[in-house]
Amino acid sequence: MSSSSQLPTRPVQSLEMGRYQWGQSPDAAPAPDVKDPEPLALASYGLVKNYSKGKLQVNVLQSVDFEIRQGEFQAIIGQSGSGKSTLLHLLATLDEADEGEIFFEGNRIDNLPASSRDMLRNRYLGMVFQFYHLLPELNMLENVLMPLMIRHGVFRYWSQKRANTKRAKYLLDLVGLSHRLNHKPRQLSGGEMQRAAIARALIANPRVLLADEPTGNLDRKTGADIMEILRCLNQEQKLTIVMVTHDHAIASQADHTVQLVEGRMESCTSNDV
Repeated sequence: MSSSSQLPTRPVQSLEMGRYQWGQSPDAAPAPDVKDPEPLALASYGLVKNYSKGKLQVNVLQSVDFEIRQGEFQAIIGQSGSGKSTLLHLLATLDEADEGEIFFEGNRIDNLPASSRDMLRNRYLGMVFQFYHLLPELNMLENVLMPLMIRHGVFRYWSQKRANTKRAKYLLDLVGLSHRLNHKPRQLSGGEMQRAAIARALIANPRVLLADEPTGNLDRKTGADIMEILRCLNQEQKLTIVMVTHDHAIASQADHTVQLVEGRMESCTSNDV
């Protein structure tokens, strides 16, 4: 991860002679096509976050740089207290950094008014939490529809209810919960609640999915099922995913892994998935 992006070298396009590199002789062999990197989806530079406990100041994040390109699946791994969940919450604009900047698709977002940050999360950033945060009085279909109710308001939501409900049912079917539409959270297992939380995060067609320990409260088999859903979303729908985890086996299923140690970004590795 670097805080600057190097511009790719672009070949010259000639209708008569084909494609050649800058300064290359027309008699030379055509240069191989080099795919330009995808644009940055989400990035942070110099993030600092401190918390105070009485007279004690805890340095949670120390000048953290982070980048993820559109269509990537990236895992942030670290031990408890390393600052990984804090970083995810800052990227989602759920919390404010003491220093640094955050960009979404090239636009700075950490300095936006609260109402604009709310709109950003509702429309472009999907969130999956470790503890699900489903509303206990609503069934699964209603929980998944809730972000659209918040976005549109009562009257507009009801005018589009048929289309919204169709999409919510599609997403619940996608995560294997088509038989649980009318069940409330207390009637579901932990794995089923996490599946519902993923469907809720997808209802608004987000451009980036932020997942905070999505398998942390699940047994290994159920966690593997959740990871399969996330991999399919990334590979088949090209959804950009940032996932926080403490489990190296889970992190290895992402395209790239970055490690946080005591609030500092220590390393970045590419995974063979």
